[in-house]
Amino acid sequence: MIIDELKKANIEALKAHDNEARASLSVAINRYMQLSIENKANNKETTDIDTIRILTKLSKELDEEKQAYITAGKPDQAALIDKQKAAILRFLPKLLSEDEIRRLVASLPDKSIPAVMKFFKEKYPGQCDMGLVNKVARGQ
Repeated sequence: MIIDELKKANIEALKAHDNEARASLSVAINRYMQLSIENKANNKETTDIDTIRILTKLSKELDEEKQAYITAGKPDQAALIDKQKAAILRFLPKLLSEDEIRRLVASLPDKSIPAVMKFFKEKYPGQCDMGLVNKVARGQ
């Protein structure tokens, strides 16, 4: 499971005194543990898809934080955010390209936006930018 790999990477970062990697990995692990507790209370299992969602959300949050540092004129802090993001990006699956998304949409029998969005959420969770899927489905 991805969470096991995250934990190993966190220990390696601790041993290497890599504070930036450890910060983002620790946040991801903590969010996973919180979700796991919530899921156990609801008799649900926490899966790799949940972990991918956590990492994707964390990546977007780091992008926003980096942009705030750039706007504030703190490029050194923005560089630290890049290191944090790199530590978690290696655990995310490769995203589908726009061409791959277009081919998949073209092969669907029902090309309505709700059907396309549902297809990608079920078949390719965490492997595509849903904003891009929506854009392709609308024909933009």
